[in-house]
Amino acid sequence: MSDFNKDDYLKDLPDVDSLNGENASGTAGGSHEQNAPTTAGGQSDAAASGVDQPHHEASDANKAGSAAPSDAKPATAADGNKQAAQSAQADAQRASADAADNGKDGDADHDKDGSLTPLGQAKKEAAEYLEALQRERAEFINYRNRMNKEREQSRQYGIVDVLTSLLPALDDIDRIREHGQMDDSFKAVATKIDKTFAKFGVEKFGEKGEDFDPTKHEAVLQKPDPEAKKETVDTVVEAGYRIGDRVVRAARVVVSMPQS
Repeated sequence: MSDFNKDDYLKDLPDVDSLNGENASGTAGGSHEQNAPTTAGGQSDAAASGVDQPHHEASDANKAGSAAPSDAKPATAADGNKQAAQSAQADAQRASADAADNGKDGDADHDKDGSLTPLGQAKKEAAEYLEALQRERAEFINYRNRMNKEREQSRQYGIVDVLTSLLPALDDIDRIREHGQMDDSFKAVATKIDKTFAKFGVEKFGEKGEDFDPTKHEAVLQKPDPEAKKETVDTVVEAGYRIGDRVVRAARVVVSMPQS
């Protein structure tokens, strides 16, 4: 590769003056070539177009503007109100149609095909659980009432058994009390026994002079009495006992009968 010589390269370049002359001649020729051709009347096409074109465009715009709105009518407030009313009516019809569709499709518990939604299924299960709970509660209340009744009956049966076993002793206490052969200490014991039975609901009945009642009195003897106007208890042989409405033992009595 030969060495580059800067002096030889600069000698081969053209002068600046010659380059300026060529540019000036090119510019003059170019300017004559770019001049617009003249018309037969002595005016160039560019001049004619520059003068006449804006005039024609303005006239065309005026014509278009005057012809376009000639058939249109200015909008009024009545037209605006009419359009608003029509729009409101359309919205109301749309809302009613949507409500009808919602009613047709079903409520929140059912789908369009009639099947239960998750919310509807949950409500159904809650209703079933509530019904089962109420049924169980009613059964429990009946069971509790039945057990209370059975417990009370069992309690009464126990009292009846004890009372039945003690009836002979109680009858002896009554005979001793009737004949006046009871001292103070024995009276205190007899009083405690009576209070104890009264505490458990045991009621003693049967007194001389009361009306005879076959539902609670057992007549062991009947004697005519000219002064008697109706059947009355003359003598109590053995007192009667009852618990509530249940008669444990009827009072055994002697009945005074009126003479016929």
